[in-house]
Amino acid sequence: MMGLKTKDYLAKVRKKTGLSDYKIAQKYDINQSNLSKYKSGRTALSETHAWQFASILGVNPAEVVANTKLEHAKLTGNKLKAIFWQEQLENLSNGSEPIKIKLAQINPIVGDLNNNAQTIINLALEADESGAHLVVFPELALIGYPPEDLLLREGFIDQIESTIEHIRTQLPEDISILFGAPERVKGRLYNSAYLIQQGRVRTYHKQCLPNYGVFDEKRYFEPGTDSFVFECQQTKIGVVICEDAWETTPISAVVAHGAQTIISLNASPFQLGKHQQRIKTMRQRVLENNVSLIYINAVGGQDELVFDGGSFAMDASGKITHQLPFFQTLTQPLDQPFMQNIDEPIEKTIYDALVLSTKDYIEKNGVFNGALIGLSGGIDSALTLTIAVDALGAEHVQAIMMPYEYTSSMSLEDAKAQASSMKVDYHEINIHSMVDSFNAQLSPLFAGTDTDTTEENLQARIRGTLLMAVSNKSGKIVLTTGNKSEMAVGYATLYGDMSGGFAPLKDIAKTMVYRLANYRNSIDYVIPGRVIDREPSAELAPNQIDQDSLPPYEELDAILELFVEHKQSIQHITQQGFNQDTVKRISRMVLNNEYKRRQSAPGPKVSQNAFGKERRYPMTSKFQP
Repeated sequence: MMGLKTKDYLAKVRKKTGLSDYKIAQKYDINQSNLSKYKSGRTALSETHAWQFASILGVNPAEVVANTKLEHAKLTGNKLKAIFWQEQLENLSNGSEPIKIKLAQINPIVGDLNNNAQTIINLALEADESGAHLVVFPELALIGYPPEDLLLREGFIDQIESTIEHIRTQLPEDISILFGAPERVKGRLYNSAYLIQQGRVRTYHKQCLPNYGVFDEKRYFEPGTDSFVFECQQTKIGVVICEDAWETTPISAVVAHGAQTIISLNASPFQLGKHQQRIKTMRQRVLENNVSLIYINAVGGQDELVFDGGSFAMDASGKITHQLPFFQTLTQPLDQPFMQNIDEPIEKTIYDALVLSTKDYIEKNGVFNGALIGLSGGIDSALTLTIAVDALGAEHVQAIMMPYEYTSSMSLEDAKAQASSMKVDYHEINIHSMVDSFNAQLSPLFAGTDTDTTEENLQARIRGTLLMAVSNKSGKIVLTTGNKSEMAVGYATLYGDMSGGFAPLKDIAKTMVYRLANYRNSIDYVIPGRVIDREPSAELAPNQIDQDSLPPYEELDAILELFVEHKQSIQHITQQGFNQDTVKRISRMVLNNEYKRRQSAPGPKVSQNAFGKERRYPMTSKFQP
């Protein structure tokens, strides 16, 4: 009954008794003129009539009195009394019933304020219907994360402010919601948590702004300075946002202000081992402060980042009481048990991340109607095809095989077999005549030179051109198929196999590609065994294999992990037992091919140091590692 006005109570009495306004006035001795004012909203119930209506409706008289007193204060413009009665309503709402909290692990779209807001409103209304008192959403749930330079646009901030007011007006006053959105205060912008409770809006400003790795929040936000504790159902709740909980001070401060439980709003991107780090750190905070904690995280792909969800609740002893699934949107009431198994194979976790990021990149952009893949018969394109089909459905995926004289019959057979087993639209385009034509036109310019990688790259560039032409005509995005090992050392052709709009395997080492292919086949055998077992080859020259130009992938990936992920020196890597000349050659290849990677398609980050948004090296540099 919270948040009702006089005319609402009158309507309820009318419905409950079945009496007309005239009969109500007679039976309950209400002056007809007063009843007319009650009905029109021009005046609030008298205290006597408030008690009478409460008795008829079987509700707490104090609630009816407080609501109508608040209404009267607003009608007469008495701000002090309005504040007083609002506080009384809050005290009444914090009744003896144990608090019911719902976690809303949602997948917002950056900049899609209207739809993100409607999601928040709809879930809040559903929660209200189910008897929940508080619904909790992730960090920056209203605008998506990371919004990047959208935050520098005044018009964007204006839209945020009006959208928050719209949310406030759409909520029943007896449901509280907590969600993330920016707040502008005196020209300064804060990464904030918004509490809407009984029609009031209050905010908390994130204090610890991450500015490392993929994060650059100090570019956009000012740090907050004040703690935030609110009360709901006689429970005092402290609010922090993401990085705040990784530091000791913000949580200890809200506990000092009386918080009995902590809610942390997060937009924490996925990377290998990240969830275990979250649990370890949050457990440390819980045990330091003897307080329970709720950790709500976002889900979804956003350009090069993918958010894994995995929200959880932890009691004051550090025990996880609720564990939500990864890479799924859902709402979960905390008064009901839910314990997702988090001890999943690493291959499943990575594969799920790649599928979700590919799906969201294509569907959230709304520009493409599907995906297009150059299927070579090799393992990288085979794995990319399975990711695309699992992300979009076979009906939205097209595969094209483009053989030349070095393409083996095995590659042709395996590509066709996989496309058939996965039920995707499959075509073959023979590029012999096109390669011959290019070579003929270039022969005067190349006279007197030996055949080398130039002619090999020409094949790849013709294939890239064909894929982009089909993409233009069909409206499907080209998914590039290169992996991290190849991109690290530049074993890819610029404007050839690098042509495309999204690279699902960009942060996946070649050795992990094999593991993911075997994992996917363990679910449903779709990648021909020969594709996994054969020697990897670009098939751009006679009898070519990758190891003609590169060390074995087990060795290459081990060196790259030390050099790229852990940023180790040549000397340190050599001391781990690797050949010094090989390490020098690989490190030189990594640094010399920065210009290629700068022109590569975006792809999802899964490692602790991904190419792209996170790893920012100069293209022009004389640095020697």
